[in-house]
Amino acid sequence: LFLTWSKIRKSNSSSRVTRLFQANFFRSAAAVLVIGLVSAGIYTKFSFSETNLTALNGDSNGLIEQINNTDKTQLITLSDASSILLQPKSKLSYPKNFKGTDRKVYLSGEAFFEISKDPNKPFMVYANETVTKVYGTSFRIVAYSNQPRVEVLVRTGKVKVSGIQKSKANASNEVTLYPNQAARFERKNQVFEKILDLTQDESLLQSAKSIEQLNFEFQDIPVSQIFATIQQAYLVSIDFPEEKLKDCYLTTSLIDEPLPEKLKIICASLGNNTRYEMNGNQ
Repeated sequence: LFLTWSKIRKSNSSSRVTRLFQANFFRSAAAVLVIGLVSAGIYTKFSFSETNLTALNGDSNGLIEQINNTDKTQLITLSDASSILLQPKSKLSYPKNFKGTDRKVYLSGEAFFEISKDPNKPFMVYANETVTKVYGTSFRIVAYSNQPRVEVLVRTGKVKVSGIQKSKANASNEVTLYPNQAARFERKNQVFEKILDLTQDESLLQSAKSIEQLNFEFQDIPVSQIFATIQQAYLVSIDFPEEKLKDCYLTTSLIDEPLPEKLKIICASLGNNTRYEMNGNQ
């Protein structure tokens, strides 16, 4: 059985193709999975550890402030389905819903961003004296308030990083980055250093996180293994019926997709009645 993502989502012109093996078994398994759960009225309760988060809900123009005071990475999903992995001792401020002509968030610390594509609504991350502007891509920003520099590392897509304050020594005061490139911004001098090849910078290589090192191109891979890769990348726990899906294989590309989109693609590939729910890191 061959399924194309463009057929699953008619509004998306992506050429991604998903192939499923052992279709007869699979259809039965998906049907049993969904119908069985609905008819039985099963609801899985997840247990959560203390996350020590601070959430401030203001008015319609206010921001939600999420602080990671734990020793583990925390997953944040924004209203536009973008996903962010917030590192310990970091803070992200963002609106409950994005309004207007752009999408703005504010970072203090370190985070990995996977931004939903929207060519008409740029996504901007303000971090110390810099602003990073994208339309849909993945990248990491390191911007601690007590450190002398800001670092932006690009995994996929195109990223533009600018200094908020214009420097007399460098009127443009901005750099454009592509995959496997990075920029260091010296906060004192307001000057950028552009790294054209991340593999040549030992300190940047050593600081890379799992999600930046994993491959999301899958060729005839069991669904369980794809879930295992996602769990490793996002530090989440995925509960699914292993026995029913043990003979299901997928061929798909999940590169440059936020976590909700990755899960949506998998569910659409498994069948029209398949769905997922997110509850924190589960």
